[in-house]
Amino acid sequence: MRVAGFGLRASATADDLAELLGGARVDALAAPADKADHPALTAFAASLALPLIPVPSERLAQQPAPTLSARQPPRYGTGSVAEASALAAAGPGARLILRRKVGAAGSATMAIAEGQAR
Repeated sequence: MRVAGFGLRASATADDLAELLGGARVDALAAPADKADHPALTAFAASLALPLIPVPSERLAQQPAPTLSARQPPRYGTGSVAEASALAAAGPGARLILRRKVGAAGSATMAIAEGQAR
């Protein structure tokens, strides 16, 4: 299962998310649970007919992420919400196939992980 994990600000748009995903093929989208109802994210998931997996903050904090972003809010306990969301949602033993990248507008980040979801 391939999962695109997103980190996003309130100002992020569905177009910002689409730009990040580009032509990548994924089976699901993931984001921190407190962002899973973000209008841009829910609209984007619906437009792709993909499930949106909310990742609880406790799981984000337990998920090692290789990128350490200086702009990452400490409440998540990880260096990259996008990487941690993708890895956690893809399941045990998941690996990153695309490390965190930042959208042109700076309002969203994305990473892609592959694994066997639970």
